[in-house]
Amino acid sequence: MLKQVQQAFAEQGALSKAIAGFKAREPQKLMAASVTKSIENGSALVVEAGTGTGKTYAYLVPALLSGKKVILSTGTKNLQEQLYFRDLPTVLKALALPVDTSLLKGRSNYLCLFRLDQHYQHVPTADAAVINDLSLIKKWSNETQSGDIGELTYIAEDSKALPLVTSTADNCLGKDCPSYEDCYLLRARKKAMQADLVVVNHHLFFADMALKDTGFGELLPNMDVVIFDEAHQIPDIASEYFGETLSSRTLLDLCKELELICKTELRDHPQLSKTADKLATLVRDWRLLWSDEPERGNWRDSSKRPDVQLALTRVSEAMGMLYQVLKGSLGRNEVVDHCFERLALAKTQLEKLQDVSKTGVSFWYETTRQHISLHLTPLSIADKFRELVFAEKRSWIFTSATLSVDQGFAHYSEQMGLQQADTLLLDSPFDYQQQAMLLVPRYLPEPNDARMGKALLKLAVPLIEANQGRCFFLFTSHRMLQWMANELPQHLSLPVLVQGSTSKRLLLEQFVETKHAVLLGTGSFWEGVDVRGDTLSCVIIDKLPFASPDDPLLQARNEDCQLKGQDPFALVQLPQAVITLKQGVGRLIRDVSDRGVLVICDNRLVTRPYGSVFLKSLPPMRRSRDLQAAVKFLTDLPK
Repeated sequence: MLKQVQQAFAEQGALSKAIAGFKAREPQKLMAASVTKSIENGSALVVEAGTGTGKTYAYLVPALLSGKKVILSTGTKNLQEQLYFRDLPTVLKALALPVDTSLLKGRSNYLCLFRLDQHYQHVPTADAAVINDLSLIKKWSNETQSGDIGELTYIAEDSKALPLVTSTADNCLGKDCPSYEDCYLLRARKKAMQADLVVVNHHLFFADMALKDTGFGELLPNMDVVIFDEAHQIPDIASEYFGETLSSRTLLDLCKELELICKTELRDHPQLSKTADKLATLVRDWRLLWSDEPERGNWRDSSKRPDVQLALTRVSEAMGMLYQVLKGSLGRNEVVDHCFERLALAKTQLEKLQDVSKTGVSFWYETTRQHISLHLTPLSIADKFRELVFAEKRSWIFTSATLSVDQGFAHYSEQMGLQQADTLLLDSPFDYQQQAMLLVPRYLPEPNDARMGKALLKLAVPLIEANQGRCFFLFTSHRMLQWMANELPQHLSLPVLVQGSTSKRLLLEQFVETKHAVLLGTGSFWEGVDVRGDTLSCVIIDKLPFASPDDPLLQARNEDCQLKGQDPFALVQLPQAVITLKQGVGRLIRDVSDRGVLVICDNRLVTRPYGSVFLKSLPPMRRSRDLQAAVKFLTDLPK
């Protein structure tokens, strides 16, 4: 097979003949050869492929030529669609291969016909926008072949109607559903079972692995090759699914469904409606014990608060009462039977989450404006993941532009239990010395100094003006982002776009169309955003992205490290911050013709010993501490 792969990437090979302007790069050929070897040997491979390597083709070509069954998992739904609708057809056409492919999303991406009929006949709200959206969805339901909610481009991504017409693992009736034979999710899963290559995303992969959800649990045993793109996200995502979670939303949704059933099919059962309503009221009261603003905290500590203990005792008692009422109603209705099973599971989860004496895990909570969720997260997934990867002879490929720290894979391999895996580190083919400059400005206050906001503003304005906008300003906290969102427009005549003002997709479209804007963003804009050309030629990062010391999961991992006699800063905090910084830096240079300035506004890069670990992990840009040098670099760029 290696010979076939090499021929595909050759100067006059299948890819260059079929794809205009394609020219294989040396790192891409090296990666393709390593992936081929891993597929042939049924072994594990960890590859960091720097931006511009062409890693997508480097794993797609060997996977497709192998003739084996492949699962390909990506970081997000958007990347999943890009891969399935753009990259995969291009390579298949070039190689002229008759490979059967399938796109499988999580269940919330598919229309549930039963829930549509249920809520269309009995709209649970007087909200005109929801009623209008339900009407549009009903019309679309008669036209769609796939039932993929992504087709509904004329409905807002956050429409309140969408949860009403999609199912969750909790509320799906499975084989008891009246619309089971016409289920779009079931069709998508059947197609995936028969396909040679299935494209999923990490959340779906781990949710269904952990929950043994019907359908996908049967998919992995049939597969010979598993490829994870954007593999740096896996430790956090897998941890989430190998733990326990209970949200107030889960309980309130269950109560809403029972209320709807009592209004329609079980009107003779007022006790069920009253008991469900009592539980819903107590769950809302529990949420009110925290501030309106979203927060994360240590559940071990908070669970000891007397008011929290009292509220949870009441919720637990109300769940017990509802459990008994539902038990006496079994057999009368499919939804009631299913709600009984869900409530039984929620009772068990709450008991586990209230027993905070367990070790080796982190107990934490998170609030949104309306809900609270409790989490039990294992501090390490290495043992579980090692068992999954090495249980059977199968090829596993893990790739991303950001897996290494200080030119090594020790951190990632230990996190994932992949010490036995082969590794490959490929630098980007871009000429960073010519294409980019790294500015670490002099005379900045310490990152947490109260004067930092004004210093950032004073620094950013001349850079943004010299570049005529075309800038991402990335923050490690929402607080600093909001402060800058209020101050920056007073000093600039250019458009300022702020994360949270509209959806991420629309913000990016506005940024590209405006051409001379500055976009202020936090977490989600640090990765998975691809703006090429001169539309983006300056990235400013407010400080090194160390996780908040208040983060309960970080605290628990630090404590665990200390108990083992290890250094939590060196083994937990520093590696994670390096990988996050590399993601943010990767927004700047996306193509061979891109040029620009990266600004990291944190003196610790040069004043702390660990600064060298960050610098060694970044692309080899020319460096400066002189603001005027960066301004000149930007001014000289073609506008």
